Amino acid sequence: MDIQQRINLLNWEQITGEMNERGYCCIPSALTDFECNEMIAQYNNKGLYRKTINMERFRFGLGEYKYFQYPLPPVIQQLRESVYPKLATIANTWTQVLNIDQHFPESLTALLALCHAQNQYRPTPLILKYGEGGYNTLHQDLYGAVYFPMQLVLFLNEPGVDYKGGEFVLIEQRPRAQSKAIVLKPRKGDMLLFTTNFRPVKGSKGYYRVNMKHGVSEITSGKRHTAGIIFHDAA
Repeated sequence: MDIQQRINLLNWEQITGEMNERGYCCIPSALTDFECNEMIAQYNNKGLYRKTINMERFRFGLGEYKYFQYPLPPVIQQLRESVYPKLATIANTWTQVLNIDQHFPESLTALLALCHAQNQYRPTPLILKYGEGGYNTLHQDLYGAVYFPMQLVLFLNEPGVDYKGGEFVLIEQRPRAQSKAIVLKPRKGDMLLFTTNFRPVKGSKGYYRVNMKHGVSEITSGKRHTAGIIFHDAA
């Protein structure tokens, strides 16, 4: 099956429930081993990328990432197009219960049109590479006036085999409370959906907003590659 068929066959009712409850959902075996290996093999293909970022230079962490340029690789493009409408439904529910005056369009094409109206034309999907000692500081990927509050990460290496350490970390910042750390270790081929900005939590007086950030803990050995799909374009 191609990527779009695989996405459509997922249990989106269950995924929606997990996103609402936790702000993230890990989907096993979204990519095949071949697809993961092919993406890593293309890391040094300069024609695929518009920009390379040295994370240490900008104090983002220790490692390197590259932004894809348009046209995106087919796997990245298909995932971006097929996952977005599913997440847009969830995001619109979140803004509604939080009384945020914002509605996300049903299609990726319509979202990108909103981005382009704000002079946000640069594609944001990226691939990241970490070696021993590498890490990513806690952050949010917003990139401009128009941004979509959810994104996904594809895990391209096997933890415990290709690398050690390198856990995916989410920090949940509840108002008037200590922050909560969530530590995840998806396997090769897994896809992690998560909020890059906020999620609603139901309290005794209705829903309130919880802010979230994400990052990567230190890689203690080996190499770790991931691909990130952000749905809005950048300014």
